[in-house]
Amino acid sequence: MENPTFQKLTHLAGGFSRRDLFQKGGTMAALLGALRGGRGGVASAGPVVSGSGLYESIGVRPLVNCRGTFTIISGSLSLPEVKRAMEEASRHYVDLDELMEGVGKRLAEITGADWGIVTAGCAAAMTHMTSACLAGTDPEKMQKLPRLDGLKSEVVIPAYSRNVYDHAIRMLGVKVVEVHEPGQLESAFNERTAMVYILAGPGDDGSLGTSVISAVARRKGVPVMVDAAAETLTIPNIHLQRGATVVGYSGGKCMRGPQCAGLLLGDKNLLQAAWANSAPHHAFGRSLKVGKEEIMGMLAAVEMWPKRDHKAEWAQWEGWLDHISSSVKRVPGVTTRVRQPEGLSNHAPELVIEWDAAKVGITGREVAKVLLDGEPRIALAGSSGSRPHEMASSVVVMPYMMMPGDDQIAAEHLHAVLSRPPKFENPPEPSGEPANVDGRWDAQLDFQRGSAAHVLTFEQKGTSLVGTHHMEWLTGDLRGSVTGDRVAFHAAHRYEGQELHYQFQGKVNGDHIEGEVNLGEYGRAKWSAQRHKYV
Repeated sequence: MENPTFQKLTHLAGGFSRRDLFQKGGTMAALLGALRGGRGGVASAGPVVSGSGLYESIGVRPLVNCRGTFTIISGSLSLPEVKRAMEEASRHYVDLDELMEGVGKRLAEITGADWGIVTAGCAAAMTHMTSACLAGTDPEKMQKLPRLDGLKSEVVIPAYSRNVYDHAIRMLGVKVVEVHEPGQLESAFNERTAMVYILAGPGDDGSLGTSVISAVARRKGVPVMVDAAAETLTIPNIHLQRGATVVGYSGGKCMRGPQCAGLLLGDKNLLQAAWANSAPHHAFGRSLKVGKEEIMGMLAAVEMWPKRDHKAEWAQWEGWLDHISSSVKRVPGVTTRVRQPEGLSNHAPELVIEWDAAKVGITGREVAKVLLDGEPRIALAGSSGSRPHEMASSVVVMPYMMMPGDDQIAAEHLHAVLSRPPKFENPPEPSGEPANVDGRWDAQLDFQRGSAAHVLTFEQKGTSLVGTHHMEWLTGDLRGSVTGDRVAFHAAHRYEGQELHYQFQGKVNGDHIEGEVNLGEYGRAKWSAQRHKYV
């Protein structure tokens, strides 16, 4: 069974299984190369396509990032000023409470916010904020977490803000109260309400936006946190101006600070309570430690933010996309268009490259696979679809985290694969009458670690399947098909802010089915099912 890390990475190329991606290298040579300097400076003299041997020495190949600020491909490359600050910080001992006090004051001066603290990423900021709202700086309450008896225990979240990251709030054991329409807002608050969480993006300036919710929360005496993890930093801060109490950012995304750093800006009293609930203090957030190197690196990134020429960066991105566009349009039938961003998250233009897959001979998903498997590795978004029925044919280049010279690499390799595509065969399709799977099946899923008993109920009409997927706690609809002795179906289940996807493939043999299920970022599992026998 494949390692989930590789599953997540290869998912970026459309979900293909990993191939042999490793190269060998000498550890000593790698370390020497790293000391001489590698990728990371904006003013790089030209394309650099390797990690100077450091990663290769352990069998890992670096990649060219044409996708954006995704944590699975390590976010961003930190600014040279950030690297220097972290290296200097590593040379000295310092009292961390004194350090955060000094950093908090300086962050306030730069951003215009009341105060600021550095955290171990934006998710950690969410956890510390929740802890501070539940326990304040009362040592007894802090030690009680995550037991909430006798404490406030609810967090209000507008429905549009539910997302995979709100697990960082739920880990405190709180109950999430969802608000779906303005008429529900007032009644969502009660004596148990500890805080409000809002995800920045679509909806945060609408009828349940930050301004509207913050006005109600202020009357109720409830703090409001806005999660702006992948957004650009605004000075003065747009979310605080709309009434939020604090706003959180990822340090390792657009600000190009340390990958394991985040930023909280806002109310001084509340942020100092959030710091008290985090390491080095012995509280719920002790495990979410941020070191002196990350603290000073994050400060350096914020210091640089107002000094960076953002218009010049934008013009550079447009120039890169224009170069790539000119290259790929030399291939007959290939067209391009620039898609402008909406909102502040991953705020950069994107190049959409489109073609007729039947004529060019390769789909967008296949292009992404070839580039990810190639040398150098290039990560970009390829349209989904599979042969021969879904010949989707586009890829998207996001320049946000590209480095100088990456446009040359992307242009050359995209042109090469589109003009001389490798041959992809249509997968063989089973023949014969579709197997009969109608009814209930008792299934077992064997994960990389652990197993679970599920129940599948199919309603079959010819080759078409609908039905129900019963897990241990969740139940949802399934849809799929039967072709010969092959069955394929998909089920999706909502759990709090997360949606879990199960993509089943299997072979039918009488009253038995056996196959594999793709779990997305969670890897793959083996599954088998037996037709249920009624007594």
